[in-house]
Order: sequence, then C-alpha cells, then structure tokens
Amino acid sequence: MTNLNISKMELPGREPLFTGKGWTAFWVALLFVCLCVPLMNLVVPQGHWLHFSDYAVSLVGKIMCYAICALAMDLIWGYTGILSLGHGLFFAIGGYAMGMYLMRQIGTDGNYKSNLPDFMVFLDWKELPWHWALSDSFVATLLLIVLVPAVVSGVFGYFAFRSRIKGVYFSIITQAMTFAAMLLFFRNETGFGGNNGFTDFKRILDLPLATPNMRMILFVLTGITLLGFFLMARWLIRSKFGRVLQAIRDAESRVMFSGYSPLPYKLSIWVISAVMCGVAGALYVPQVGIINPGEMSPANSIEIAVWAAVGGRGSLIGPVVGAFLVNGAKSWLTVTAPEFWLYFLGALFIAVTLFLPQGVVGLVQRLKGGRS
Repeated sequence: MTNLNISKMELPGREPLFTGKGWTAFWVALLFVCLCVPLMNLVVPQGHWLHFSDYAVSLVGKIMCYAICALAMDLIWGYTGILSLGHGLFFAIGGYAMGMYLMRQIGTDGNYKSNLPDFMVFLDWKELPWHWALSDSFVATLLLIVLVPAVVSGVFGYFAFRSRIKGVYFSIITQAMTFAAMLLFFRNETGFGGNNGFTDFKRILDLPLATPNMRMILFVLTGITLLGFFLMARWLIRSKFGRVLQAIRDAESRVMFSGYSPLPYKLSIWVISAVMCGVAGALYVPQVGIINPGEMSPANSIEIAVWAAVGGRGSLIGPVVGAFLVNGAKSWLTVTAPEFWLYFLGALFIAVTLFLPQGVVGLVQRLKGGRS
C-alpha cells in the first residue's frame, strides 16, 4: 500500500514575470517612450536625422492605441479561445466618452458661439440630453471610460456565456451587436453627432490640444498605458486565474468536470478585455481629433483579430507586433496604392492562417529553435 506523505508534497513555484532579458526589453521600451521620443521630437531640430517628426508621433501614438486593443483581443481569443468580432464597439464607447468631454471643453468657441455643441445647435436642440449630464467633468469621464464598457460587456457576456454560446455563433453575435450599435449612433436623435460624430476639439483640461507639448504628453501617456496593460496581462496569464483560462480554451468540458465553473472566468476576462479597449479608444480620440460611428464598423473589429493573428495570438507580444506591422503597412499602402489595401489585408489574413498559424512571433521562434 502506498503511503503518501502529504506534508512533503511541493507545489510548483510561481514563475517570474519576466526573465532578465525580458525586463531589459521592458525598461528599454519604457525609456524609449518616456525619454528618447520626447527628446527627439522637442529638442532635436527639424531636418536632423535623429528628429522624430510630429507626424511620426501621431502615427505611433495611434498605433499604440491599436496595440492595446490587440493585447485585449489576445487575452480573450489567444488565452481563452473566444473569438470576439465586436471589440470595436468597446473601443468606440471609450472614444465617445472622451469625445463628449472634449466637445464640452470647446465651450463657446464653436461656430455658433453656444454652450451646446455645434451639431446640437444645427439640429435645433435647446438643451443637453440626459446622457451628457456628466460630460463636463474630467473625473466623471475617466470613470465612464471604464464603467460603460464594463457594464455593456458584462451584461452581454453574462447572458451569452450563461447560455453557453461559443465558437462561430459567439463571433457572429458580437459582430451583430457592433453593427446594431453603429446604426444606432448614426441616428441624429441619439445625441452623438450622427454620421459626423465629434470633431474640432480644442482643449483638454483647459489646455490647448494642438501643441507639441500636449501631443507628446498624450504619446507618453499612451505608451505607459500600453506597457502597464502588458505587465497586467503577463501577470494575469501566469496566475492561477490565467491557467484556468488556458484550460478553458483547451478543454472546457474537463474544466467543468474538475469542479470549476467557466462562467466567472470567461466573464471576468471578457470585461477586462472590453475595458482595455475602452481606455484605448479614450486615448485615441484626442490624438486623432475625431470619433464617429465608423469606429464601430464590423471591419474595424475584424482588423483587431487580424492584428492578433498576424503577430501571433497566445503570446502577448505577438498581437502588439502585429498591430505595428499591419498598421505600418496600412499607412504606407493607403498612400501609395489605396485601392489595394483591403485586398492586401484579406490576403495577409489567409496567408497567416494557412502558413503561419502562430504568426510572425511563432515564425521567429521556430527559426531561432532551428538554429539552436
């Protein structure tokens, strides 16, 4: 008879968040965002080969917002096995929350010199609708950026996961939800600016938006947020919570047989992922200067999945790399050959699906393994 000595059983220790090389890469990235780019943009004169142009600052800042969305997609798709085609909705919700605050910051400097936003004056509105009540407070806006995507995703996710909707059915439902929201926001009577959305922002926290210093502050804030979310995601997937998520991805029935209920785990990571997209949208709007219902289009949500697939889902760094690769190519192609951009995107997704199931990061890892 086997005598098990329970007191001598040793559980596996918690893995470190990063290796030595990983921490070095993280601090280099933080140094580049917080010190190198500001110096290269604000101090190095224009025309010098080290000068980081205003266009590059805006472009990289925008792509870092996309990278946050790709990271959020990796948590829900790469580590939990749930493909969402509706994350563009949460991105837009965060963007609209910030956009409403920025519209109130315009004050009486609009074309109609009214305290109401110009589009409301044009539509003969006499007062702000009820859902604009907190839009003049920056603190309330920050809360709404987090709470509204959390509530919308929480309600939707609870009923979807409770009904055990999964696979392609879940993907289609999320896309339908995004499309329905886009049609709703297109309507003028909803008070969200209709087809044109919000634009012509002038100030944030009573400070001018269109200055190099403010542009750099938003850039640095976005970079720190991206790195912070990366650390959080890394910590999550290495915890017990993250291991259960990966078990749900690989064999949900076995997880249930082991005594775990998948619902709270799937719902938690779904809400976390949605909030990350909402924060990304809030950082995106003041840097780009516009938010409209087009951000909720199904194509935008599909693009987020493409970024994760191209970079390599289930690796955290892969989706970030994918966001930079795909959007860098998009910025170049939409200038040189705009009519071929969507064909390129479709061909890229098919090629990655057929030949690079682990994405670019997986290919690099295979090449490094082959050499070793």
